Amino acid sequence: MAATVTVNDVLDGHVGLDIECLDRIYLNGYVPNLQAGGQVVSFLTQHLGNPIPSPAILEKIGTAFRRAVRSFAEDNQIPVVRFGKNDRKIDMMRPYLARQASTERAGVAAIGVAQEFAPVFTATKKQRGKTVWFSFAVSQRRVTCYYFYLWDDDFGPAFVKVCAYFPYPLKIWANGHEWSKRQAAKAGIGFSELSNGFASATDPAALQAICDRLGPGAIQGFAERWWSILPLPLTEHDRAAGYWWELSMRQVETSRTLVFDAPRRARSFFEALVADNLDIGRPELIELVFKRGQRRGAKARGEYKTKIVTYGTEVNVNAFYRHSRIKQYLKDGRALRIETVINNPDDVGCRRRLRHLDELQARSRAINTTLLDTERVGQGCVLASPAFERIAQPTLTEDGRRAPALRFGDPRVQALAGALCTSVLAVTGITNKSLRALMTGLLGGATYTRNQASYDLARLRVNGLITRIPGRNFYRLTGDGLRFAIFYTKLHDRLLRPLLATDQPPAPPPLRNALNTIDIHINQTIGQARLLPNAA
Repeated sequence: MAATVTVNDVLDGHVGLDIECLDRIYLNGYVPNLQAGGQVVSFLTQHLGNPIPSPAILEKIGTAFRRAVRSFAEDNQIPVVRFGKNDRKIDMMRPYLARQASTERAGVAAIGVAQEFAPVFTATKKQRGKTVWFSFAVSQRRVTCYYFYLWDDDFGPAFVKVCAYFPYPLKIWANGHEWSKRQAAKAGIGFSELSNGFASATDPAALQAICDRLGPGAIQGFAERWWSILPLPLTEHDRAAGYWWELSMRQVETSRTLVFDAPRRARSFFEALVADNLDIGRPELIELVFKRGQRRGAKARGEYKTKIVTYGTEVNVNAFYRHSRIKQYLKDGRALRIETVINNPDDVGCRRRLRHLDELQARSRAINTTLLDTERVGQGCVLASPAFERIAQPTLTEDGRRAPALRFGDPRVQALAGALCTSVLAVTGITNKSLRALMTGLLGGATYTRNQASYDLARLRVNGLITRIPGRNFYRLTGDGLRFAIFYTKLHDRLLRPLLATDQPPAPPPLRNALNTIDIHINQTIGQARLLPNAA
């Protein structure tokens, strides 16, 4: 009989390359001191020297910018492409980017023009007698936006998007894997490519060191380089007065890619992963991974969900929390890609400005690692005899405290194990409140009070299954706690309960037939011993 394949069977000894790298980087550009109506007035009067802060001045700046874009395109023979409402921009721009790449020179491949909604200032005219003044407020309006699709020496394909209306918000998109490929080539490191990543490398350690170097400085340098080339609505005079763009993180994808030595290993990994998560529900509380260190209150609450989707024969596992998500999928049929996609840095307790990218990347990498480590522990998990005896029987701790038992089979203990198993991805964030919410469902709606949750948390902590985060009423699951949760849940739900119901469907027919055969032989043996069934 073929042995069951686990995640650990696939990962141990069959991963040829394991690389962590920033993937897609999407940034907002905003002018910090042009975010309120009063700041607009100061810009028009004190900075530009106009007696009246008229919106006509803003229209003149916008018109000059649009004219500069047209002249820039004509002078440099750059194609201008108009995007329709439902056009996929990257598909339309891919031929232009390929053509620019073939020249082996950095440059603007094409300029896209789109009508899109953006936060811009609108003016309201007010008058009292002969006195006229304007007030400004931000609103979402459909306006002209220019997409400068670039081929950069360091980043390869990228784009800078500039809104043509005040205060001229912009966006920058680049790809960390593309940056790493170019730096590896410059360093003389040989590699083969995935569609967006690395399939192999002659020096994996040096390649990882390159990926680790990508940070705020390289990205800010990219922005400055193209700001000095592209036509922009703000001038050097504006910049000298403090009116210039600050970059913040809009979406950052941090990936971990494990390339297997054979494509069948990748398929085996996902078959084992999906089979193990169908009923145990372990991705469900990804919320707690993302929620680490967040503020209390309305802003700290958020819905979460998970799903397993397929595209043809490819499997994708997605878990969502608030604005962010973590996903697992097969890359080119031969690699495992784990990717944390942060759409709002607040979800992981980071600030938004680009200077905090290193911190955001570190936390995202930790989430990727937590997910994979949890999946490793969750399969082939056995609670060794000494640990089982310590947990299942009342014991004394090293400092003489009594550790209450967590007896296998007890309904409340099984529900407690199931609750911890559901939140198995959470390295922090178990609270009295979250435990009560889980336990109520696992106990079939039975009342589970705050005092009961406090008692259970205390006995989990004394048994070394959770640890308290210093200074907070949050608890972290330990390695033994993880094994306890998974072992108790799997042993009860997947082994004993099905075996005790093998005389009826849905038990597999071969198992039912085998047990019926055993019953027949036992009855025959009893008969041959001349024992009455009741006496037996």
